[in-house]
Formats: sequence, structure tokens, C-alpha cells
Amino acid sequence: MIAYFDCFSGISGDMILGALVDAGVPPEKLGKELLRLPVKGYKLNVGKVKRAGFSATKVDVEIQGAGGRGQELRKWKDIEKLIKISSLSEPVRQKGLSIFKRLFEAEAEVHGGRHDRIHLHELGAVDCIVDIFGALIGLDILGIDSVYSSALNLGSGTVKTGHGLLPVPAPATVELLKGIPVYSSGVPFELTTPTGAALISSLAVGFGSVPHMNISATGTGAGNKNFKEQPNILRLLTGSDMHGTRTLDGVTIIETNIDDMNPQVYEYVLEKMFEAGALDVFLTQIIMKKGRPGIKITILCSEDKKDNLVNIVLKETTSIGVRFYRADRKILQRGIKSKNTEYGRVRVKTSRLGKEIQKASPEYEDCKKIAKKFNIPLIEVIKTVAGGL
Repeated sequence: MIAYFDCFSGISGDMILGALVDAGVPPEKLGKELLRLPVKGYKLNVGKVKRAGFSATKVDVEIQGAGGRGQELRKWKDIEKLIKISSLSEPVRQKGLSIFKRLFEAEAEVHGGRHDRIHLHELGAVDCIVDIFGALIGLDILGIDSVYSSALNLGSGTVKTGHGLLPVPAPATVELLKGIPVYSSGVPFELTTPTGAALISSLAVGFGSVPHMNISATGTGAGNKNFKEQPNILRLLTGSDMHGTRTLDGVTIIETNIDDMNPQVYEYVLEKMFEAGALDVFLTQIIMKKGRPGIKITILCSEDKKDNLVNIVLKETTSIGVRFYRADRKILQRGIKSKNTEYGRVRVKTSRLGKEIQKASPEYEDCKKIAKKFNIPLIEVIKTVAGGL
């Protein structure tokens, strides 16, 4: 079974819980499994709400008493101990440890210092623990083997934190989402939270459009706010994996031939094309009529980006015309994994055919950062990290 999260209004821990319950996770069973964690002083409230006219399930973690036991859980050693002494299944325990460690490492990267000395201001409380382990338990109850996700809508504006007023996305969220496709629709609110970012970036094996699947259930989880601009919901699709993943993808190809433009202009034009949503842009040397050397610009894009990219070609180059056509391409499902190495954590880009990883390569920017930090050749870092994949 696979799950696909459609994050067009972002993603957060409570939205994930709502979507899972709406897709078939019994609230009573979820609550019973959460009792395996030695955390008390909270209650799960589940109910139906409306978001911009759409029905969705809202799950709230109500803290009872004076903040609830566990609100003091702000340090890595406290949360690590709590997880290890729980009676949760080993896979759920290990995934939870990994996700919380990534949260602490992200905060450490932002504020400086080691993850085991960082004090979390917004995270670490009961509701965060319940959100993360509730999501893991819910996926386990539904029998989900692989998780996929759309690009993440981050929101915009500012958010109040223990460190003061911060821009959206919060620095820790940015750190967690390195290498993952994101965007903002302009909604002036934090749509993707650090908890949501930690969960989806740790669990998803690929980001993009809906994978090739036979849908068996859907779920809709509600966020806290009710926006006018769009429904504040997280949509979840679950079902069987058809051929492992969707590998056939339709694209639009735009081409033009140029033989009279200053070569210095190409870099600027290519940059504008990528900013406008091109999937890929490349230049090919060609020989045109009368033996004139020229350049063919080829742009790959989705159909909805075609008109804007055609206009860029006509406005920003010396071309007086373009040609475009549809084409199919077969692609491997791409994803990002994190790997512990002797130099620290390194992101690894993976390509899958079905459930099998066909190719894996270390993230260049991570390797470059390590090379500078340890003053060793970049080629040596890449070779060492790649050798352990």
C-alpha cells in the first residue's frame, strides 16, 4: 500500500492526523496505541469541520491540567529516553527517534551547537510527540509501505516563536526541507510547520505528482485557520501500488534556433526560464542554412507553463518564432534520503524503479560544505560518501 499527501495548503502534524483518521484510522485504536508512550496529561479530540466549504477531519491534542506531563520535554536526552522506554513497536520507535533527531539537528544547524545541547522552544511538548507518533502509528494501521508527497506550500508572512518574530518558512523548516520541492501560494500564514516538514521529509520516498496507484481511500485533514484564499486542508490518497510507481510522464517541449544573439545573453535567459518553472533547459550547437553556426534552445515544461515560457523566448532572445509539441518521457521516481557518514549527515538523491533503488548519489552542496569544513578535497568526500551507498 502507498500513501500520497497532497500538500497544496501545506502540512502539519495535526493535519496529518486528521487526514489519517478521515482515511480510515479508528480514533480509538490510535489513542490506544499512543498509550504505549509514557506521556500523560492530554486528550485527543476528533471532529468534523468545514474549511472554505470542504468537509474535513480535525484532530486536536488537548493538554489537560497544568500544561500536561511532558511539557518539560524540550531536550534531546529527555525525548530519546521517553521513546526508548516506550512499548511501541521497534520500527515505529526507530522512525520516531530519527524524526526527532532531525528536528534537533535542524535547530542546532540554525542556532549553532550540538543537537544534544539544543533546547526546543516550540517543539518537544506533548502535542508534538503525539503528532509525530500518531502519524507513524496511523500509517502503520493503514498498512502503508511507501509514502509520496506533492511539492510543499510553505505559506508566507511571519510567525511568532520563542526566538521572536520569524519569517515564514521558519529557519528550522527551511533546514529540514533542503532538497525538497517547495513553493508559496501567497497565503499570509505558516502552512508548513517544522513538525510537518520533519515528518514528510523523513517519510516520503518521492515528491511530485500523484504516483501510479489504484486509489482505495481518501482522507482530508483540517488545519487550524479557515482561509478565504483556499481550503486549509491536507488531502491523503491511499491505495495499491501499480507497477511500483508512475514512470510515464507527459511534458511539453519548446524549441527555437538562434544564430544572431550575443552568447552572454544565454545565461540570463536560462535563469529566467528556470524561475518560470521550466523542468529543464539545454543548449545544442547546430549548423543552420548556408553553413551558419547556431544554437538550439530546448525547454522541457508542464503544459500549464508553456505560454509563459514561449513569451520569454520571444521577448528575451532574438528568435522570431518557436515550435512546441507534447512528448512522453519515462522517469525513475526520485527522492531524497539522509545518511550518516563519518563526516556527519549527508543528503542522498535516489532514483527508484518500483521499490528498488536503481541509482544513488550524494548531494553536491552537502559534500562541498564538508570539504570546506574539514579542509579535504571535494573529490575525496564524494568518493567516500558514494562508496558507502
